[in-house]
Amino acid sequence: MTGSALLLVGVAAVLAALLLVTLIVLPAGLARVPLSRLDPATAPPSSALSGAGAAAGAAVGRVLEKRGLAASGTAALERAGVRTPLPDVVLLIGLATLGLGVTGTLLGGPLLGVLATVAGPLGAKLLLKVKAGRRRAAFADQLDDSLQLMASSLRAGHSLLRSVDSVSHEAEAPTSEEFARIVNETRVGRDLSDALDEVAERMGSDDFVWVAQAIAIHREVGGNLAEVLDAVGHTIRERNAIRRQVKALSAEGKLSATVLMALPFGILAFLSVTNPAYLAKFTQSLAGYAMLGVAALMMAAGGFWLKKTVAIKF
Repeated sequence: MTGSALLLVGVAAVLAALLLVTLIVLPAGLARVPLSRLDPATAPPSSALSGAGAAAGAAVGRVLEKRGLAASGTAALERAGVRTPLPDVVLLIGLATLGLGVTGTLLGGPLLGVLATVAGPLGAKLLLKVKAGRRRAAFADQLDDSLQLMASSLRAGHSLLRSVDSVSHEAEAPTSEEFARIVNETRVGRDLSDALDEVAERMGSDDFVWVAQAIAIHREVGGNLAEVLDAVGHTIRERNAIRRQVKALSAEGKLSATVLMALPFGILAFLSVTNPAYLAKFTQSLAGYAMLGVAALMMAAGGFWLKKTVAIKF
């Protein structure tokens, strides 16, 4: 597609957006506000656009329920700290994937369009994984301070649930969010040990498993829970120091692995835009497809090797 054709497509998109704004926003701004909208007991009327969005979200929700993906998807959003409903997230990802596919096809041809289409869901999944990892890391870094706050609250004479509630108010996110969820679940009748175990599983924290076990043992046999939490907090603090040291030492290897994995895709995208005919040979013969398949297998093997090399467990 030539430059003039791309310019024509861009102008048409801008005109369509202006027409949409004119038809939806301007009539609402010129119309007088009815008196019924001043009544807080009356629900505001939904527009055609919001109604269509709600219907699309409901349809996506039914599809996810039918395929058994609603529970796992909601759990993934909770681990990442995303509060947007799952059907809305899936709908947004689908629209973004469609836009990326069309844009890639217009700019670089079918090959770039396919790559852009595949990059949409993979990018969303990677983003959720990164957000969940950062949330787990922040929770692990804040855990020792949270235990110290709980121990201080217990020494002041507060109950166990009251000390958990104090952490939900005084700590930073995501610890405050998780502890607030524990308090809310226990208030509606759930057992405290079950709520603690679920937080440990959701955050993937072995350290918090120790905390949950210590609290469960204390509820059965009694004792000074403040001293137990101090001992567990000291152990967790030492583990965090070792983890930070390992993270600093392996940072260079992780950066090198990221650059090596991103380099082929960056070169492919650059050549697709600057010289599409150079890459067209790969999709015009069986040998070209075979070379692409071998390259994909080698990239997968190299990525797995690099990941295992820089991923240090202790």
